Formats: sequence, C-alpha cells, structure tokens
Amino acid sequence: MIELKTVQTAHVPVRYFEGGSGPDLVFLHGAGGVTAEDPFLNALAAKHHVYAPLIPGYGDSEEAPEIRDMLDFTLHSWDVVEALGCKDPILVGHSMGGMIAAEMAAVAPNDLTRLALIAPAGLWDDDHPVVDMFSTLPFEMPQLLFHDAEAGAAILTAGRNVEDPGFLQAYLVTNARQLGMAGRILFPIPERGLSQRLYRIKARTVIVWGDSDRMIPPTYAHAFKKGIAGAQLVSIPEAGHMIIVEKTAAVVEAISTLG
Repeated sequence: MIELKTVQTAHVPVRYFEGGSGPDLVFLHGAGGVTAEDPFLNALAAKHHVYAPLIPGYGDSEEAPEIRDMLDFTLHSWDVVEALGCKDPILVGHSMGGMIAAEMAAVAPNDLTRLALIAPAGLWDDDHPVVDMFSTLPFEMPQLLFHDAEAGAAILTAGRNVEDPGFLQAYLVTNARQLGMAGRILFPIPERGLSQRLYRIKARTVIVWGDSDRMIPPTYAHAFKKGIAGAQLVSIPEAGHMIIVEKTAAVVEAISTLG
C-alpha cells in the first residue's frame, strides 16, 4: 500500500509517497508528477521499499521560491534523501526526475552506488532538439509522450470530459503551478551544463529509453551512455517517453539489474 506522508527539509515540508518492502529506492518523478495510484510506483513497491518525493509545488505540497536553479534542486533532493533516512538507495529518475538524479550522482559521486535514468532530460543537441513542452497544447501531448497515441490520450484524460469547463480550469491551474516549478530547470531548454558533469558519476548506471520517444529523442540515450563510465543502455521497442506507463514491467526489470 502506497501512503502519502510528509518530511521536513531545510526549505520546505516535502510530501512523499512511501510503500513496499525490500531495498530502499528513491523515485524522482517527471514534469507530469506522480500519484499513489501510479502503476509504475506500485510495480516498484512490489520489490523495493519505495520513496517518491514530490517536487515542491506538485500535488498538495507547498511551493518553495528559494529553490531557484539546478544546484538548488540537486541539493534539495539530497536533503530529502537524508531526511528520509535513506543510506545509498537505488536512485531512479524519469525525464525531469532523471535530470535531477544525474545531477545528484554527479555532485555527490561517493554517496550513491546505483542509478537508473529513464529517458532523462538534461542534455541538448541542436540537431535533435528536445520538444518544448511549455509551448505544447494539451491535445498534442499523447502523440509526443506515447508510442500508442490513442491509448495515451485515454490514459491522460482518464475518461474525463476534456471539454468540461471545470476539468479545464482545474487542469490549467494544476499545470501552471507544476510547470512553474519545473520551468526553473527545463525552460527555455532543459540544459544546465550536465554534460560537463556526467564524468563525475561513479554509480553503476542503467539508462532506459523507449525507441519511439518523440519528446526526448533516443539519440540522447547514447549521449548519456557515452558520458557515464560503464553505463548500461536498455532500449525498449514500442515505447514512447512515458515508457514507465507503456512498458512498466520492462522498466522494472531493467532497474532490477542494479540489485
């Protein structure tokens, strides 16, 4: 059972999901956030003691104006790990969360031995630009996020009437609040110098990417693999950027190779 709890950090009370048993695993979510019902979170909890902290401003958590840039996000995330009492957890990050996880591993290379990066943001290639999610309209998202856009649209709307004014108002308010925080490291482009720090990562690393990722093209998978010594790359067919939804079992299996 996944429970929503709170832990205090130097800057702000942090809301986090906790559940499962086994080795400690910390999951850092992407720009879309995470919920207790998330199938990926529950799949991880079947094998691990999972902690999934919400970035301030996500869910019902407080915002934190003092967390302003990449270093602030990185150190705050380490503060959360310390407050949770986790010693050398498996650190897993998806998309924006993968960017933060990679930075954490680079900043404190001796404090982490296992790292899983799932379609992480953080690098930039002019020839293969990452999609600007901040200028993307809601109806465009399924095509960008999922291999199967039709199934993805159904997942994103969860059967709700997207033309209902009440739904749209709640969606826009939540989106603005969350992306306002995410934008501090992802806007205008998700590049904050990570490529110059990847060499510092000592953790045993597995990189997981969907072959049909249209948000962050798979070419970035090879850039991460090249930048992190000894990193293993697991490419998964028929999966888009939301690979954790489309190929949950395959992603969990890839993470399990870390022990």
